Amino acid sequence: MERRLTAILAADVVGYSRLMGADEVGTLTQLKHLRAEVIEPRIAQAHGRIVGSAGDSLLVEFASAVDAVQCAVEAQEGLAAHNASLPEDKRMTFRMGVNLGDVIAEDDTIYGDGVNIAARIEKLAEAGGVCVASNVYEQVKGKLDYAYTDLGSHQVHNIVEAVRAYQVSRAKPTPVFSTRERLMLPEKPSIAVLPFDNMSGDPEQGYFADGMVEEIITALSRTRWLFVIARNSSFTYKGRAVDIKQVGRELGVRYVLEGSVRKAASRVRITGQLIDATTGAHLWADHFDGELEDVFELQEEVTRSVVGAIAPKLEQAEIERAKRKPTEHLDAYDYYLRGIASLHQLTRKSTANALQLFYKAIELDPEFASAYGMAAWCAVIRKANGWMTDRKQETAETERLALKAVDLGRDDAIALSRGGTALAYVVGDNNSGAAFIDRALALNPNLATAWLFSGWIRADLGDTETSLRHLATAIRMSPVDPLMFDMQNAVAVAHLFAGRFEEASSWAERSLREKPDFLPSLRFAAASYAHAGRTEDAQKVVSRILALDPGQRISNLADFVSAVPAHMALLAEGLRKAGLPE
Repeated sequence: MERRLTAILAADVVGYSRLMGADEVGTLTQLKHLRAEVIEPRIAQAHGRIVGSAGDSLLVEFASAVDAVQCAVEAQEGLAAHNASLPEDKRMTFRMGVNLGDVIAEDDTIYGDGVNIAARIEKLAEAGGVCVASNVYEQVKGKLDYAYTDLGSHQVHNIVEAVRAYQVSRAKPTPVFSTRERLMLPEKPSIAVLPFDNMSGDPEQGYFADGMVEEIITALSRTRWLFVIARNSSFTYKGRAVDIKQVGRELGVRYVLEGSVRKAASRVRITGQLIDATTGAHLWADHFDGELEDVFELQEEVTRSVVGAIAPKLEQAEIERAKRKPTEHLDAYDYYLRGIASLHQLTRKSTANALQLFYKAIELDPEFASAYGMAAWCAVIRKANGWMTDRKQETAETERLALKAVDLGRDDAIALSRGGTALAYVVGDNNSGAAFIDRALALNPNLATAWLFSGWIRADLGDTETSLRHLATAIRMSPVDPLMFDMQNAVAVAHLFAGRFEEASSWAERSLREKPDFLPSLRFAAASYAHAGRTEDAQKVVSRILALDPGQRISNLADFVSAVPAHMALLAEGLRKAGLPE
């Protein structure tokens, strides 16, 4: 036996069992062909040595980390070029991971944790992608013209210490979240619905066109097999002339739906066209005319047509699930849409105005579950920003609204997720809140805000690893979300509560770059800095907190933050170290 330090590349085929089940002989033939014609020549060029090849997996060692990473990237590029000419169901896609570790060499193969970590790193890679361990990143950064995206630390199976991973790509690096970068296409069909143009000639009717799009997004999102970009990311394109191919690259989707709404008196016309963003080809276009009172029927027809264009074999049951209406009362729905538009402004005045609009919707339709949920959500915003004036009364009213939302909206993901979050954050019932959000995700697994809310609550409950996974899902589903600062802050909180203070500081900084005066991020940044030993930075942040809200104190921390006692104590200790007055 011999011990040596080596770079290990692990690779395997994505969905290999499915491919074998569909065509065993063809899959084996294709695997052998790809290895012989694409992968092994690049291994030889990089002076690598194959030390394991069971089934679809491949284990290769290299004397140089640079050679290993370059081999992996170039092999993936060769595989992508080969797949480009094949139909999707015939493509064979690999994941690859690279680690640098001490191994035991015996009988032409290698063993040890270095090998195990390489295999675990490979599982973190996207289909067609390459991930490397942090020790590999330290060796190759600056030596290869690649981009590296920090995926954070991961607790992987049978490895005691967390493993930090980086995604590698050929593209030039871009600042995190400051510019739009190309994303890998999901394995399942993916779509973004862009804001429809308001052709009514009345700017005040813009909310109607926006609401139409939001309902289509929600309806499509109830289809489990679809990956649907969240409303907030789609709406960053509002009012802009866009290149559909660029939109597809920026949002990481194959299909884009665009259209217009023309509303005049009691009539409405909805037009839409579905475009393959990878080619620019128009796949479907149609228009729908009707009376305003039948607007929900028009929405259903648009949704049914779009889904049918993407996957003709969709079962009718899934279409029926996508047809659910929020209310039969257009006037109530009108107030609801206006409330959402006001809430998106995120000011004290706009939040108060939104609450009154939601109350009006409830008055007109007492069974409107989503309106109750959004009304309860107003209290979440008010608490986070310190805008509550009568805490006892507002908490009781929030509990009433939230319970009404989850009771009436047992099959309404928006009502369940908003109501559940309000119960957890404002009322303090984390367990019930988490259960309602879980139900929302079961109903609508493409609801990015529900993944965000789940991430927040899991962090508060101490399940930080689940929290981080759910937050990563939220960010992927809405990669250019205007509320990205809140998502980044949530990631910071999860790391803080897990005791990873440097990671928490980094994510809090990202949030503050997006929104410098966001008080929740400032609080968690100060605590993270203090626990990380960055006392001067922590004190500067506390000075900013007190400039924005002189009343912030350790003693009233619970007025703004909801967390289990151990986490509250950790936060308070950090803020105390940072200099926040008692």
